[in-house]
Amino acid sequence: MMNPNALKIDPEFQGKIPPLTFEELNQLEANILRDGRIINPIIVWQGLIVDGHNRYTIAKKHPEIPFTVHEKEFASRYEAIIWICKNQLGRRNLTPEQKKYLIGKQYDAEKCSNGGDRKSAVAKSGCQIGNLIPASKTCQKVAKENGVGMRTVFRAEEFAKGVDAAEEAVPGTRQKVLSGEVKPTAAEIASVARAPPEERPALVAEICKPKEAKPPKSPAQKQKTPPAVAAPPPDASTSDEEVPDEEPTSAPALSEPIFPQKENEPLKVDRQQILEIANNRYHAKQLADGAAMLCEVSGAANTMIRRWESVFRDYPDILTDTENRNAVKWNIQKVKDYLQKLEDKL
Repeated sequence: MMNPNALKIDPEFQGKIPPLTFEELNQLEANILRDGRIINPIIVWQGLIVDGHNRYTIAKKHPEIPFTVHEKEFASRYEAIIWICKNQLGRRNLTPEQKKYLIGKQYDAEKCSNGGDRKSAVAKSGCQIGNLIPASKTCQKVAKENGVGMRTVFRAEEFAKGVDAAEEAVPGTRQKVLSGEVKPTAAEIASVARAPPEERPALVAEICKPKEAKPPKSPAQKQKTPPAVAAPPPDASTSDEEVPDEEPTSAPALSEPIFPQKENEPLKVDRQQILEIANNRYHAKQLADGAAMLCEVSGAANTMIRRWESVFRDYPDILTDTENRNAVKWNIQKVKDYLQKLEDKL
């Protein structure tokens, strides 16, 4: 029987294992004590546990319980992390947050595993800046393995970075987020990783605050609005000439109420009222002027900036590959030439 103290726990590896609930851990311990042994082996790499942390905890608590160890071979820590993530993603009882976190960590480790010169010992122990396999292909591979889209993988990576940053700032946050106890939005959790380290604890504290319950809707708010009535077709005798647009001065008085007086009472509106309601929905047409269309100019500029940043973030090889960089420079010059001509007119 192997000595439990001979094995070591790596915090980074353990952080990828979704922890069992108190009830699940107690049930596992009861099953092991009933069987008199730990049936499933503890998986290790270079003496570090990569799977079986809960079984290992029970083995240390009950030294008389025998267990076995299975040694696996990995080329690097990143390959070990990839295996851990894939192994955990095969579980059926993951929360959506746990699955998103594991996909994000798998993608991050896959990128590091594929980076740079992978033959030397130094390269196998660290993440390289230049990737032999483009990030886009790595993302496509991870997405296919997990049955999700590439955008989901990118978002999962941002989520995982935010969770890790929150855990580093306030230990215990990872468990709260992945268990669903705290439900921050994707933007909230991603903002933690982007914030300066000294600001992260306060940011995490704000995220973990209980959400204020929305006040219940009043009966008047719950009442459904009657469906809109389409404009009536023109009369057969209507002239082909366009009728001058007029701004209605006031709504005509109705002889009967538009909305039902009592719940489930049928709507009482005659045909003439329906026509009047429909006609009053239309207002005079107004031609747009330059001031009104400035929003289009601003929106177009913001859209271009957002799309460029998104592409550069998701496909970093665009800024590292020589041909891609030349193409980007050509597009930048084209935009600059246009803006210069426009500025000359102002």
